[in-house]
Amino acid sequence: MKKHKNEWTEREKAFAAFAVGPLNDFWQQREECELAGVEGVPIRYVRFRSKKHHQVVVICPGRIESYVKYAEVAWDLFHCGFDVLIIDHRGQGRSGRMLDDPHRGHVVNFSDYVDDLTSFWQQEVVPGPWKKRFILAHSMGGAITALFLSQNPQACDAVALCAPMFGIVIRLPDWMVRHILDWAEGYPKISEGYAMGTGRWQPLPFVMNTLTHSPERYRRNLRLYADDPRLRVGGPTYHWVREGILAGEQVLAEATAMTTPVLLLQAEQDRVVDNRMHDKFCEIRAAAGHPCEGGKPYVIEGAYHEILFEKDDMRAVALHAIVDFFTRYAD
Repeated sequence: MKKHKNEWTEREKAFAAFAVGPLNDFWQQREECELAGVEGVPIRYVRFRSKKHHQVVVICPGRIESYVKYAEVAWDLFHCGFDVLIIDHRGQGRSGRMLDDPHRGHVVNFSDYVDDLTSFWQQEVVPGPWKKRFILAHSMGGAITALFLSQNPQACDAVALCAPMFGIVIRLPDWMVRHILDWAEGYPKISEGYAMGTGRWQPLPFVMNTLTHSPERYRRNLRLYADDPRLRVGGPTYHWVREGILAGEQVLAEATAMTTPVLLLQAEQDRVVDNRMHDKFCEIRAAAGHPCEGGKPYVIEGAYHEILFEKDDMRAVALHAIVDFFTRYAD
């Protein structure tokens, strides 16, 4: 494990060779599976397993993301001794869509994500052979996971939340946003349409991105979506934005019910989620006697939103914290 960890700070120097060589070979070992989610929507997921491993990490990606994007993260966790399962949430990745336009990021009820994860957990994770079960969740996946664990606090042994979506950064006054969203709810064609300023998926050059400082990882992820149209998801619908805001509020309201050990990683330069809600979440848990690891968010200095796809130096700090945290609860 130590040798593998040492690679984390050197990978970008020969990233292309790593991606088309060892990483591609690893990806070919995956098992792709499917289950029926709420209303019969097909939920896809992928597995990486070894008979030598006695612990598992379930990865819950963020909005628009697919398990295809998480190959490198799976590689790193697998080589640290964890089996890895990655779910594609409804409406994105290789899972089923709810609207005719597959580019629209949409969900009928945010609770559908949580119910899908619950079904996945009961069918795939609970019957598994592992002695320890962990969750690594990013952004929207963090909100889904927090709600899942508030309902099932004993489901896993520990959870790492990377830039969880407990609040969304919107460049308008809150009262105006809520007025627009509440008004749109009365008109299905509008509520199921792209939110203001968004649209279908389109490739953006690296210099315009605010998700990662790593050109190598950004360009690889862009190629994944460019090469496979099935993975593409564009902007969210008005209804999704409303559901996302309400879900963040629900997470804070139910934070005391989530007694699972939590490591919350925060991107210092996040422009997607509201970091103030991370602080509030940690304060609520601490007051209830269930403080997050360290009592507050673990800030990844200089990082943009996608911590797990950042430059080597920032990404390595996060991975060390995650793996060390899980390892402590595995012993």
